Amino acid sequence: MSLSRRGFCLCCLSAPALATGSGWLSPRVSFAQAQGIVETMRSEAARSPIKVHRLRDGVAILEGSGGNVAVLTGADGKVLIDAGIDLSRAQMLTALNDLGDAPITHLINTHWHFDHTDGNAWLNAEGAEILAHANTRKHLASAQRVEDWDHNFPPAAPSALPRQVFSSEQEIKLKGHTLMLKHYGAAHTDSDISVRIVEADILHTGDTFWNGIYPFIDYSTGGHIDGMIAATEANIAATTDQTIVIPGHGAPVATRAQLQDFRDMLVDVRTTVAALKRRGLSLEATIAAQPTTAHDAKWYRSVITPALFTRLVYEGV
Repeated sequence: MSLSRRGFCLCCLSAPALATGSGWLSPRVSFAQAQGIVETMRSEAARSPIKVHRLRDGVAILEGSGGNVAVLTGADGKVLIDAGIDLSRAQMLTALNDLGDAPITHLINTHWHFDHTDGNAWLNAEGAEILAHANTRKHLASAQRVEDWDHNFPPAAPSALPRQVFSSEQEIKLKGHTLMLKHYGAAHTDSDISVRIVEADILHTGDTFWNGIYPFIDYSTGGHIDGMIAATEANIAATTDQTIVIPGHGAPVATRAQLQDFRDMLVDVRTTVAALKRRGLSLEATIAAQPTTAHDAKWYRSVITPALFTRLVYEGV
């Protein structure tokens, strides 16, 4: 698999890992491959095009600037769900203008990670009022370290901070639509929320769902494998076979059946890794046992290698 310019995101950071063949790297090499991801994503975002996927009822997805960005366009303005990466500003504006000349009025962050919030400041300058979970504001307002990326993030600028926050659930009416915002608890991070666009029957899951690729779990800021499974169960419960699901990463238009496949993979890998850990196997021995082998052909398509994903699961069981 080569590095794709179209729709660049975490799922495209695959060439170094896949070049090894099996993907079963040592913990040291697997960890090293995840480092440098921030600089690589920012560099690619500066020149990658944005692909627009038009869904229904005025909702579209912008693919190519970090996480998948949803846009709800009404006659009086646009609502964005996630902000992408700052260096994509020019391409993002072109894509947003293609969706009509209504101004940008609101931005909802699904969690605090840079590939979903890096564009907050410029979108605020364009007129967006920023909403998020209280933990997203907390993490953005202070220096953060993501250990598995070996990266330190400085505090965000005041203009990038959400002004409206909530703790559990919030319902808002925007552009003729009802948006249901719901906190998952500890999942990918401790700041993840879902955004359900009720009338359009569309669910944006943020990074609690990675469509067709192994997910990253950020234990540095409250993530947990059990929370990822619980969040996926909540996503399945909130959808039907007619619901359009927008994942944080991976193919941007998904279905409830794909959510169920993701849940089944998470549960199976967790069960296998937990059994190995109960037998007293070390992390290295657990990785050597290749507990994700049955799933690699389908889910190993990114910088999140089988070894790294095993390590993330092992940490939480």
